[in-house]
Amino acid sequence: MTLKKKSSLLALSAMMALAVTACGGSDGDGPAPAPGPAPAPSPSGDRIEPYDPPASRAAEAKAQAASRLPATATVAQVHLGALPFAKSEALLNQRASEGVPLQIGVGRDVAATAATDGLARVLAWTTTASGAQVAAVRFTSEGAQGVRLGVRVDALPDGALLRFYGKAGGEVVEVTGAQVQALLALNQQAGATGDEALTYWSPDFGGAQTTLEIEIPATADKASVRLSVPALSHFVLAPEQVQQVIAKGIGDSESCNLNVSCSADVTNTEGRAEAQMSFVKGSSSYVCSGTLMNDARNSGTPYFLTANHCISTQPAASTLQTRWFFRAASCGSSSSVYSGMQRLTGGARLLYAAARTDTAFMVLNDRPPAGVRYAGSYFGNADPVNAKVLGVHHPKGDLQKYSEGGVSGYAACAGGDVQQCAASNGPAEFLAVHWSRGTTEGGSSGSGLFGTIGNTRYVIGQLLGGSASCANPGGVDLYGRFNLAYHDGIRRWLTP
Repeated sequence: MTLKKKSSLLALSAMMALAVTACGGSDGDGPAPAPGPAPAPSPSGDRIEPYDPPASRAAEAKAQAASRLPATATVAQVHLGALPFAKSEALLNQRASEGVPLQIGVGRDVAATAATDGLARVLAWTTTASGAQVAAVRFTSEGAQGVRLGVRVDALPDGALLRFYGKAGGEVVEVTGAQVQALLALNQQAGATGDEALTYWSPDFGGAQTTLEIEIPATADKASVRLSVPALSHFVLAPEQVQQVIAKGIGDSESCNLNVSCSADVTNTEGRAEAQMSFVKGSSSYVCSGTLMNDARNSGTPYFLTANHCISTQPAASTLQTRWFFRAASCGSSSSVYSGMQRLTGGARLLYAAARTDTAFMVLNDRPPAGVRYAGSYFGNADPVNAKVLGVHHPKGDLQKYSEGGVSGYAACAGGDVQQCAASNGPAEFLAVHWSRGTTEGGSSGSGLFGTIGNTRYVIGQLLGGSASCANPGGVDLYGRFNLAYHDGIRRWLTP
């Protein structure tokens, strides 16, 4: 999210307001894709070029998952009442947050299935046409705009499948027991313990219901399924609707944000590298933005850059969902979603996280959809002050927007804390940016900042936050410097 610091950053904004002289802009570890062709050598050795995979390297289409539950089977029901009004209002009216991502959902305890024996009691097993054993339980959290189930996995038999879906006839997401165990193993290897180490978070499907369907082989013992759902995350705000609902009176974002679909240039380049992201911390849900990054080998490995204040731990990375091509269907539409939007739900492996530059770098567990662009990056030491820049992001989780402006100076932020930022007379960990068109908002944090070299744009930072808004167009936004994070550790993966 964009950390909308409206107080201590105002002085920083005022100090830098006159410094912009060149604004505007043009209208190792994880999945193992096949090695790509070697790129042409960089003319200066200080950057990685963007990469558009050839059609033959596009993501393979997955067979559409479907429920295997017989029509006559009983689906267990777990109902939670309406969320307490105070909790709902707190999210609907949240204002500037300092050092935390934009929250869209809250956790709710589920007493009926908090223990393995509780879930076992409600499951009604039946046999499929192929002889497998299957059971399902539907969770309803009244009034939710989406529900993510926190499934604690103590044991699953070999060959187990988990399926998740919302309304009948809608999308079905299927994961194997082996995939679930592999993701949880990442949590444990990172030092997580207890529920955090053993909880797999389902996707959300919009609306108040999410169903968990469990399938095991005919020969498996039902007692070997040791699952529980002690909590779920209740979305007060749907990620695609936040901008129309949240923070009433914060500013006229409709008139100030720039629709990516109105710029063919941005739509066809950086817009294809930027994704909306949602994730769970504890059992609450949040939104940010992030960028798909290329490496020096053009390998197609889905490296992903965002902010440390969004995701800084493996358990949070394991819950990551990303939406690609999440933009308006046309320039004239502010709410109709482009039909080519696609979602990945497989989480990510966290590779690097640093508060100093507010950087998080990971590799997605799913291959990105066809049509994405892997962003290039600049990690040299040229002074970017006065350079024109472009930001591409999802303000308040909304359809993709862009901003144009210039780098006005540097800022130092103690420990990457937006509350401890001050203008710097020389190079420091963060770039200060003023916008000539557009702005950023909650949900924009972690999004890429692109500087131009020749005719190509390269990532030079990711958003920490700032005071810029539609109501305060002269405010300053701060971006962690990518070149510092690169030399500190990210180079191990991008230029091995």
